[in-house]
Amino acid sequence: MSIGVGIRHTELNALYGFAERQLHVVKRYWLWEVVWLFYSLVSVLSIGFLASGLGSLGGQNASFDLRKAQLYLLIGALLWGYLSLVFMEAAYAIAWERWEGTIEYTFMAPVRRVTHLFGICLFAIGYGLIRTFVVLLIAAFMFNLDFSHADIPGALAVLAASTVPLIGLSILTAVLPLLSPQKGEQMSVALQGFLLLVSGVYYPLTVLPVPMQVAGAASPLTYALSGIRRSLLDGARLPDQLPTIGILLAMGAVMIPLSILVFGWAENRAKRLGLLKRSG
Repeated sequence: MSIGVGIRHTELNALYGFAERQLHVVKRYWLWEVVWLFYSLVSVLSIGFLASGLGSLGGQNASFDLRKAQLYLLIGALLWGYLSLVFMEAAYAIAWERWEGTIEYTFMAPVRRVTHLFGICLFAIGYGLIRTFVVLLIAAFMFNLDFSHADIPGALAVLAASTVPLIGLSILTAVLPLLSPQKGEQMSVALQGFLLLVSGVYYPLTVLPVPMQVAGAASPLTYALSGIRRSLLDGARLPDQLPTIGILLAMGAVMIPLSILVFGWAENRAKRLGLLKRSG
């Protein structure tokens, strides 16, 4: 019994240790983080100004709700900034370790791989929430956003549930730099772009061709965006969000074990082929 408790204590310390290490990496390259924060802010503000400009296109059309369109786009931009940061942070964590020359030592450390990966995801989620909140505050001030009719608990519940499949998606993304030291990061960016295309970030899925709608239905980001928008724009309450929360949790229950298995396979392959070194 005491041995089992000791192992759990060691793994828990390692979990927070990996999250803390990611924090130190961010602190080391903090100027780049300022650049990415500025990029996220500009992206969100540009969407807000885009919606503001729609007013001149809408003319006297009374059926065109400019404020709702603006909120729709801004929510999509904010949530996409958060969701994409989380799964890209996991992919870049592997690349950073290769650049720093520490990846072999990490993979030789006497901790479970799931502890290592969850530690990275723990940091990414916390950091993503903080950065998104900063951007939200600035956007709310710039555009005088009104969430008085929103149901915040319902939105937060969907956001929390979306974290589960997002962890699985993050780990799957982290596999790409292991498969290809030269092109893994570009593959991660390509995956990010595909998810942006089919997940309904800036438009409903109904405007897409049928094959893309099918791909969007398989993306957990689609349900996260749709559910949070329903609560923030239409006031959908927590009981109304239970089906969406159930879908997200079910996706996570499949994606997390699958992603860990795939990562284990990719790690063994990288070790066998000597792909862990910086030179690849």
